[in-house]
Amino acid sequence: VQLQASGGGLVQAGDSLRLSCSASERTSGRFTVAWFRQGSGKEREFVAAIRTNSGTTYYADSIEGRFTISRDNAKNTVYPQMNSLKAGDTAVYHCAGSFTLITSSTYTSTSYSIWGQGTQVTVSS
Repeated sequence: VQLQASGGGLVQAGDSLRLSCSASERTSGRFTVAWFRQGSGKEREFVAAIRTNSGTTYYADSIEGRFTISRDNAKNTVYPQMNSLKAGDTAVYHCAGSFTLITSSTYTSTSYSIWGQGTQVTVSS
C-alpha cells in the first residue's frame, strides 16, 4: 500500500482547508491512517488519526476541536478538515498508515510504517 497526500496550500488565518490522503489500494482489516505535521525548526507532531474500519478518531490536544478527520472507504481516502486555521498550523503535513497499530501507539510516528509525501500548509496572519 502506498499513500499520497494532497490539498495543501496558502490560506489566511481563520480560513479552512481540507487535505486528502489516498491509498493505492483498498485496505482491509485494522488499518489506521494518521496525520503528522512538522513546522520549520520543530519536531514532528501528531495531529489526528482514524481507524478506517471502525471510524474511531483520535486528535491532538493542540488541535482544540478545530480539525475533523473522516474517511471514505469507497475511495480509499482519508480527509482531515481543518477549520479556523492559525499561523501556528503552518507546517508540512504527512499522512501515515499502519496495519498493526495498537491504541496506545496511535500518537507515535514510529508506530507507522507507511508514509506518504508531505503537503505544505501555510497560514498567513
